[in-house]
Amino acid sequence: MPREKRKVEKSLSKKGFIQEETHHHYFEYQDLDGNITSIKTKTSHTKKMKDIPDNILAQMAKQCHLSKSEFLDLIDCPLDQEKYEVKLRNQGILPPKKEE
Repeated sequence: MPREKRKVEKSLSKKGFIQEETHHHYFEYQDLDGNITSIKTKTSHTKKMKDIPDNILAQMAKQCHLSKSEFLDLIDCPLDQEKYEVKLRNQGILPPKKEE
C-alpha cells in the first residue's frame, strides 16, 4: 500500500536518517553513536509525487536492508531506531556494539 511521501521522509528523519538535498532527497543513516553509515535511500525530489508507490517502497526497503513489511514498520513506527540497529547488527551490516 502506498505511503505519503512527506510521512515517509519525516519518519526516516526521526529514525536516524539525515536528509541531503540534491536532485533527489537522499537519506544517509546515522547510527545511535552518531556515525554515518553506508546505508542510504532516496525519495523523488519532484513535487508532483505525493505518495510513494509500492514498488519504490520495496526498493527503499532493500536499500535499508529490510523486508518491505519491516520497512513499513520502520515508517509506521512499530520498529524504532534501536530495534532497527539490532537487525542491522544481526545481519552484519553494522559492526557489533562496543561494550563500555
